[in-house]
Amino acid sequence: MDEPTGFELHTQENWTLLADLVNIHNPLFDKTLFLMGYDFSSNIYLIQGEYCSLIDPGNDYTAFMQMLDLGIKPPDIKKVAVTHGHHDHVMGVLELFRGYRGYGELDVEVIMHEAGPEEFQKMVRDIGCRITQVKGGETINLSGFDFEVIHTPGHTIDGICFYHAPTRTVFTGDTVLPLAMAEVDSGVGGRLDHYFYAIRTLLKREIDHLMPGHGGVAVNIGRWVIEETFNGLIMRLVGAETSFLEGATTLAQKGLLEEALFYVNKELAKQADNLRALEFKAFLLNDLGRAQEALEAFDQVLARQPDHLHALLGKGAALMGLGRYDESLPLFDRLMREHPEMKEAQVYQGMALYLAGRQDEAMEIEGFKEEFLGRFKEQLEQRRKE
Repeated sequence: MDEPTGFELHTQENWTLLADLVNIHNPLFDKTLFLMGYDFSSNIYLIQGEYCSLIDPGNDYTAFMQMLDLGIKPPDIKKVAVTHGHHDHVMGVLELFRGYRGYGELDVEVIMHEAGPEEFQKMVRDIGCRITQVKGGETINLSGFDFEVIHTPGHTIDGICFYHAPTRTVFTGDTVLPLAMAEVDSGVGGRLDHYFYAIRTLLKREIDHLMPGHGGVAVNIGRWVIEETFNGLIMRLVGAETSFLEGATTLAQKGLLEEALFYVNKELAKQADNLRALEFKAFLLNDLGRAQEALEAFDQVLARQPDHLHALLGKGAALMGLGRYDESLPLFDRLMREHPEMKEAQVYQGMALYLAGRQDEAMEIEGFKEEFLGRFKEQLEQRRKE
């Protein structure tokens, strides 16, 4: 998405209803209270319903004192979902149990990733909490609202986000922070390559609103905030001064194709007529299995350079990816006529013939025959049967 201008991160020192804070009314925001954290405590989100749920209980005993002023008592809280096991996000569970005994017995389910800190899990079990371990992919219900659990390792191994699809809202903990980026905490399993996986996963969701673990909430710019985190991670890997196209090349060489495509798109946003970037994008799309998009990109290249050798080859491969083998053959025939020594064209032409049901003709092409006998036979047979 385009970079937003004049956006505001919404902050508040006291418990405030999200709907009032951001002036957006939907079922989730109308029921969710927000308390902004500080240096040693994360943001806390409290969802109201037949019972109350917390997303990250923070590490601030005064938070629950203020909660009492709103008429919400500790026994009203039945579920606590934590985004990861860092103390500033989770120790509030202990405060809830230890500091408010006069309000009756608490019956709390703590929802966390199975790789969360064993020490913390033992502590909350010892005070009487039930623990539900998740891996990612589950749907959990918090106060009547269904959330998808998304495993987002990187900052820590146990990072998870909670995604509410109907309102396009995600609670991200430290995985995504507006105008900042969490460090990779290798001491608890954080890894940069995992972080890339996490952000790629989030970018596959439709996200408008982002509720982070620190700082103000980001409404209507959620995807942009995630993209900025993605860009920040890439810069850590390729260098902040590296051009988009050079960075994309480095990323592709490392097998990070989604990241390479992200950077190529940034280059094209800056310089739409960059033919090299457009060609690079087309090949990346082919490699990612996005054949229709690749075909459209190759057509754009060929509209400007009809004799572009690699674009002709790539277009033929994209047509094959769409199962349009007969349409790909004239392209390979042309390449074979003009460049008979081109081994790659021989292989692709043979594959297209074979998958089009013309196996005898395919086997007459020496370059294809060598590859077929060496490594393609089982794969092509399976694909032909499909």
